Amino acid sequence: MKQKPDMNFWGLWNLSFGFFGVQIAYALQSANISRIFATLGADPHKLSYFWILPPLMGILVQPIVGILSDRTWTRFGRRIPYLFVGAAVAVLVMCLLPNAGSLGLAFGAAMVFGLVALMFLDTSINMAMQPFKMMVGDMVNEKQKAKAYSIQSFLCNAGSVVGFVFPFLFTWLGIQNVAEQGVVPDSVIWSFYVGAAILILCVIYTVMKVKEWNPQEYAEYNGITSVKEEKGEEKPGWITLLKKAPSTFWKVGLVQFFCWAGFLYMWNYTTGAIAETVWHTTIPSSKAFQEAGNWVGILFAVQAVGSVIWAVVLPQFKSTKLAYAVSLVIGGIGFAMIPFIHNQFLQFIPFLMIGAGWAAMLAMPFTFVTNALQGYGHMGTYLGLFNGTICIPQIVAALAGGLILSLVGSHQSTMMIVAGVFLVIGALCVNFIKVPQHQAE
Repeated sequence: MKQKPDMNFWGLWNLSFGFFGVQIAYALQSANISRIFATLGADPHKLSYFWILPPLMGILVQPIVGILSDRTWTRFGRRIPYLFVGAAVAVLVMCLLPNAGSLGLAFGAAMVFGLVALMFLDTSINMAMQPFKMMVGDMVNEKQKAKAYSIQSFLCNAGSVVGFVFPFLFTWLGIQNVAEQGVVPDSVIWSFYVGAAILILCVIYTVMKVKEWNPQEYAEYNGITSVKEEKGEEKPGWITLLKKAPSTFWKVGLVQFFCWAGFLYMWNYTTGAIAETVWHTTIPSSKAFQEAGNWVGILFAVQAVGSVIWAVVLPQFKSTKLAYAVSLVIGGIGFAMIPFIHNQFLQFIPFLMIGAGWAAMLAMPFTFVTNALQGYGHMGTYLGLFNGTICIPQIVAALAGGLILSLVGSHQSTMMIVAGVFLVIGALCVNFIKVPQHQAE
């Protein structure tokens, strides 16, 4: 097998740069979906149900993108066509979703419109996001893979900061942050418009700068006689591939289950938690609640900054497993602190800590899994299936969210403690992961 060549910094950077724009879209969705549906009139006990759609679409779309892109060869590349189509659809939907309450629709119709738009938005974001992970798996050698995913993590967090601060920034610039009952404020609407523009520009940059290998080059660098050999005449299905998956695939997946369930509750309930804890309100149409919604964007941006800082610290650990576990424990403690801090600026401390857990979740699982998958073939399909370890826990957590909220006294701030417990359990599960000695030390 021909050795994959080393890439210079800018080669690795260009490979993932479009992720910056995709993550702006994802950040706007993560920070504002609960705010949008609460503004439209959703009951807090049913709010988690709206979060079923994003991971559900992810678990359906990403394996399909993986399988189809494994079998796709065009003049534009293997993964890039899916990236571009996904981004184009996301741009369209980002211009529609925040206007769900501005079209003169009745409450039920506005809610349905918002749900359908959310479904298409998350489908398209997933379609645009997955090719970046696959291109790193395709084109980066094992020695540089951790660096490549670290760059991707940096761009992810940088995009998150931009997306998270938009509503606060536009409010500061004078755009209205309150609206009549059932209508999303202009500050949020314009955040989605500008985010959509940046998304398509970043994706165009990647499309212009990255040249994927042709079928012959891909075959040489991946130790197969031809692309047809990799496809195989039998074309094994998902179940067959999952049966053959290395144990690392499943053990990392167990850690993922608890981590992503915890973060689902962060995205779902942080707006309500901060409104309760700092602004002392639970009324979505109030000025205080909308101010809390803006501040949540700032706190999420602080979390992203914390992730960038911690991403620099992670390589200093001698053991990757220890780095993974310690990061998750720090994040879990950060979550548990949120209900006990009533100053909006002191909330920066727990969110910086949460950033440590997020940094590890972004970089380490794919490093463990893609290294374990070397020689297995069907990289895109496996990474699409591995996305199930991100989506399934969110679906389970969303289904259970209303019940758990009732059990903790209907206080959204207490759900932050639940999220923290989940991250600590995930940290304990890291012990089950087995990696080669040269990767663990």
